[in-house]
Amino acid sequence: MISTTSDPNRFSDRLDPWADDAGDAGKEAFKSLTRSQARVLLANNPQAVLPWRVIAVQVMVGVLVASVAGAASARGDVFWSALYGAVVVVLPGALLARGMTSALSSVSPGASAVSFMFWELVKIGVSVVLLVLATRIVQPLSWPALLVSLVLCTQVYWLALLWRRR
Repeated sequence: MISTTSDPNRFSDRLDPWADDAGDAGKEAFKSLTRSQARVLLANNPQAVLPWRVIAVQVMVGVLVASVAGAASARGDVFWSALYGAVVVVLPGALLARGMTSALSSVSPGASAVSFMFWELVKIGVSVVLLVLATRIVQPLSWPALLVSLVLCTQVYWLALLWRRR
């Protein structure tokens, strides 16, 4: 039979109800780093990739893809379509980077999370609007060139992950 004791002090015999059964035997004391130790630690561990570096590489990839597509096809509409595909990736990415690097987004972890969600929503919205307006802005539009450029510029994010590992 289960006892339904309403005694609030029934766990009072344990000092810390959240403590591990093994106790503090394997626990090391916290030791703060000196300034020189912190510099060495930061030098040995790669920092996060700056969003503006990713945007700059996306611009370079977009211009390269547009140039190659335009030269290979010898058609101006293919060049402009591919360049517009890069703009569909770069412009919203730049808006996100600007929003995430603002002082307001680094006030607190909660503000940073809300800021990220807001600017990511803006990024998606601007991307969709740019794609909808593509047929009005670039005439005649080459969808294959636009999409290839868009995909290749988006893949720069994978390069950013590789940079981070170094």
